[in-house]
Amino acid sequence: MKKAFTMIELVMVIVVMGIVASIGADIIANLYNNYLKTRSINRLQAQTEAVLDQVAKRLKYRIKDSVIAKKVNAFVALPDATENHNIIEWIGKSNESFLGEHNGTRVVPGWSGFIDLHNFNETNSSAKTLKTNGSNLNYANNIISALSYGSVDLNKTSNKQRPAIIFKGKDSYNVSNYGWSGNGAVATDGNYTYKVVMSNTDTLEINGTTMPNTIYEQYDLAWSAYAIVPVSTGNDFNITLFYNYQPWENENYTDGNSSVLIEHASTFRFTQIGETIRIKLCINDDNRSGDYNFAFCKEKVVF
Repeated sequence: MKKAFTMIELVMVIVVMGIVASIGADIIANLYNNYLKTRSINRLQAQTEAVLDQVAKRLKYRIKDSVIAKKVNAFVALPDATENHNIIEWIGKSNESFLGEHNGTRVVPGWSGFIDLHNFNETNSSAKTLKTNGSNLNYANNIISALSYGSVDLNKTSNKQRPAIIFKGKDSYNVSNYGWSGNGAVATDGNYTYKVVMSNTDTLEINGTTMPNTIYEQYDLAWSAYAIVPVSTGNDFNITLFYNYQPWENENYTDGNSSVLIEHASTFRFTQIGETIRIKLCINDDNRSGDYNFAFCKEKVVF
């Protein structure tokens, strides 16, 4: 006599298999959802770190006294910023042109950062020539021209914007005197940015009515200001970098070039304590990983 499953046994087996399949499907679904969340968190973390690194590298070469916080068109020195100030803006040293090139014997910087105080013209009422020994201003000019897409150079070329020289050594600084007000380089010794051209490979020349009354030994050369701007409103916005504009030429950041650093930011905050700047950035997932949304936040300190 052959043995076989009874109907009840078959039904029980089918029920048990259905239960196991249901539990397995839930486990697989949960594993997949956890995978999506983990992938999204890792992506947000990488994006946040990349954006903060880009901002930090720019801020590293800032003219420290030039940094402002802005809301609409009103600005204050960064240490005085409140949560209502959502734009950070500064003038940057031309570090790329400072690094210089090898002349076969040694590396010559594009600009040395030093003025020969015993060798400059201080009697000419229309210009002051400044000897900056150890510089290769032709190299600096090539770098600045390339980075600015040809709109800024040190030559006496018409229809070109000028880099600015910023002296170190003043006893006190007023952030308003960097041209942020839209008045450009005002004709007083209180101005800190002076438009320059080169009259030789190691000689700078300050022209016009904005010449300083006092020359200092150390200087920085700048060709651009920078602004980090949240574009759009609400809790989902883009973080945009503006560059290639010159406040000393009466320009605002909207006159420069722009590049979106990240989309779907939910928080962008900054503060300054002493000479240290702390930046906080949060990026949201924008529901790209399912029917839920979350954000990843990270802070960066720039000295």
